[in-house]
Amino acid sequence: MSRYLFALGRVVVHRRWWVLVIWIVLLVGAVCFAAGTGGKTNDNFAVPGTESQDAVSLLHQRMPAFSGAHMQVVFATPGLAKVTDQQVAGQIEQVMAGLRGLPQVAAVVDPFQAKAVSRDQRVALGSVQFSVSAGEVAEDTLEGVDRVADPAREAGLDVEFSGAVYPGFTAEIPHTPELLGVIAALIILLITFGAAVAAGLPIVTALVGVGIGFTGILGVAAFVDVPSAATSLALMLGLSCGIDYALFVLSRHRHHIVLGMAAAESVPLAVGTAGSSVVFAAVTVIIALCGLTVANIPFLTVMGLTAAGAVLVAMLVALTLLPALLMFAGDTVARFISPPLHPGRPEEIARIAAYEPERTFGHSWGRFVTRFRIPLLILGVALLVALAIPVSRMELGLPSGATQPDSSTAHKAYDLVEKSFGPGFNGPLLVVTDLSRATGPDAAQTLMGRLRQEPGVAAVQPAGTGDGLMLIQVVPKTGPDDPATADLVNRLRDDRAAIESGTGATYLVGGTTAANIDTSNRLAEALPIFLAVVVGLALVLLTIAFRTILVPLSSIAGFILSVFAALGAQVAVFQWGWGAELFGVTKAQTLSFLPIITLAIIFGLSSDYQIFVVSRIKEEHTRTADAVTSVQNGVAHSARVVTAAALIMFAVFVAFATVDNPIVKPLAFTLAVGVLLDAFVVRLTLVPAVMALVGNRMWYHPRWFARYVPDLDIEGAELEHRMASRPESEASPARR
Repeated sequence: MSRYLFALGRVVVHRRWWVLVIWIVLLVGAVCFAAGTGGKTNDNFAVPGTESQDAVSLLHQRMPAFSGAHMQVVFATPGLAKVTDQQVAGQIEQVMAGLRGLPQVAAVVDPFQAKAVSRDQRVALGSVQFSVSAGEVAEDTLEGVDRVADPAREAGLDVEFSGAVYPGFTAEIPHTPELLGVIAALIILLITFGAAVAAGLPIVTALVGVGIGFTGILGVAAFVDVPSAATSLALMLGLSCGIDYALFVLSRHRHHIVLGMAAAESVPLAVGTAGSSVVFAAVTVIIALCGLTVANIPFLTVMGLTAAGAVLVAMLVALTLLPALLMFAGDTVARFISPPLHPGRPEEIARIAAYEPERTFGHSWGRFVTRFRIPLLILGVALLVALAIPVSRMELGLPSGATQPDSSTAHKAYDLVEKSFGPGFNGPLLVVTDLSRATGPDAAQTLMGRLRQEPGVAAVQPAGTGDGLMLIQVVPKTGPDDPATADLVNRLRDDRAAIESGTGATYLVGGTTAANIDTSNRLAEALPIFLAVVVGLALVLLTIAFRTILVPLSSIAGFILSVFAALGAQVAVFQWGWGAELFGVTKAQTLSFLPIITLAIIFGLSSDYQIFVVSRIKEEHTRTADAVTSVQNGVAHSARVVTAAALIMFAVFVAFATVDNPIVKPLAFTLAVGVLLDAFVVRLTLVPAVMALVGNRMWYHPRWFARYVPDLDIEGAELEHRMASRPESEASPARR
């Protein structure tokens, strides 16, 4: 692989203007594509093959007007006024009448018609049925909903909305996280390289990649449903991977420049050596993200594929655009800044790393790890296991009004409904009943009576009829996030034969709450399968990369420890509420798709760090044949760069964790913890300790490996050896 990448680097060096122009054209083309198509993200969480989705399909066929999204409208009076007062009631009826006239509205249920008034007569609950799904409700319609409610608000009424769709339900995520991540990355790179140009180039190339990836996703959103969280995930990975991949190539190039190599020779060599690791690491992440398709859930598949596309662009940018810019920059990547307090210190550190690596902090850490390998192994494993313990109490679910920010209309509506009517009214079930073969006129009433008798049911009421179908709203006694509600859904399905008996009617349990429960169940079932796929993939890829079996096994063990520790930390903070005020967290169930996405991403990133650290150790072992020395030297060469890369990843994820979004916040928090633990506890501590403990046996492989396992030379040792043994006449003119 290194030979081909070296050749690619030489082409880029000689055609750098063409490379720059091509990337500029791609960026402009992606922006025009997004602007031309007008694509927007949405949150249509459809899960084929589930009963809730079957209920939606049946409504599409026979009652299309009722197959769309549902919205609740909550009215609350201030002071001593009551919603039944003539003036207040008139305002409420005026709002509901205005909602009936909006486009895409199929039906409106007045609070007084439904007798949905609280006992103290301070809160009234109306509902709106749209004719289209949540993602297809036009922005103009939602603006109209707010506009219709404004006169009532001006008169003193509190009007809040909740449900599958409502004004502001797809609130735009601010660009502050990207800005904070870029600033943090720039500071880390300045400290790492001590040179302004070297620190700025990875930022520039990463932003180009993110621009292409983000606008490309928006363009695609015009043709397929793209969840809003997909853009945040792509931004996080595109920005962090883009900077990291550029960092690895640039650090190798800068090392060559400090040693006196000409840029025209150094750039292709850096692409051929560090570029091999970048390709392998990126492909690993991409395959893991594409593996999300095993869950057979459309929105999760789209999230995985779009994020994989962002990582692919980041890899291509690091292998082509960055080398071109490095040639334009020339020796300025080694033009060091001079801090007022420590003049000349950055250049001194760079030259020590190049000429005397045994004096670096990385080498000191390597010596510390190899000397105290057994205590560090015990402490490291104990820490990760302790953090992973909360995973055993993980409860999966999807966001509801309770998980939204306190200031949002959905959260306010949720609280009002729970206090005034009961938690179940925030997540009613929709029982789609087919009466086309009913045995008598009382079949529907008999069915509703039996549903009322089911444990955990607070209320049962009709919600609409048409074409032989009857919609029955079943209100649980518990909230949509409560495990008891999931038990009720399962019980209604398990007791179907008894409830339908003698009526000739059949029913399907659907609605938003049931759909969320079905999604969580499907993801929980897919999680073990995906974990097995990921572990098997890691074993194959790392075996090919290092041509030994013990290195992949240690890597997989470390990956499992770090990912479960990260998930455990997420459960403790977001589900149990430990430190909730510190992190600005609202207690809720764990996002049902968070574990599987975390597995995919942490697997990919852990493979990145494993490759970058262990490839340098293998390179040193090939040279010295001494296990302990190779660990110390390998850590010395890789620790500074891996530390910078991990801190950049951590900074980007932490920046996104500041977003007050129930999907982005826990995902970013979990990834931040996972990266920190995997890079520093596993890859720079536990793995080197294991390698020092096992010794030369770590690199043992059967003889048949040489015949059947290809040697990809990801550390570029063969390429460097060939370059070093070239006749002087073949050296570049700049070097001669």
